[in-house]
Amino acid sequence: MARKTYSVEFRRQAVELCETTPGATVRGIAEDLGIVRGTLTQWLREHGTGRKVAADGTRVDSPVHAAGARSASAPPPTGETPEQELALLRARVRELEVNEAKLTERDVLQKAAKYFDGETRW
Repeated sequence: MARKTYSVEFRRQAVELCETTPGATVRGIAEDLGIVRGTLTQWLREHGTGRKVAADGTRVDSPVHAAGARSASAPPPTGETPEQELALLRARVRELEVNEAKLTERDVLQKAAKYFDGETRW
């Protein structure tokens, strides 16, 4: 069997999907993307933040840790004014909305690809 090569962007998107999908498991994401679980685990070590979203929506440590990585959603440093904290929270909300739109688009594209893949086999 030939070995598959994946682009760095695909790897980073797979890691982002794994870390931002509430309650997602490495096994589930790997199956959805059609890759080997060990491959995704390695990508999480290389490109991951060491954090993920739990099923209840809270950020927790990932079982697969990235060495020395700092989470983008870490609590703000102390000494910030409420206005600064509000600006950071608003930016985070915008970021999450963009990520949600990407996930929705990705889901639609995956379903369409599966549909057309099955349709073209004569």
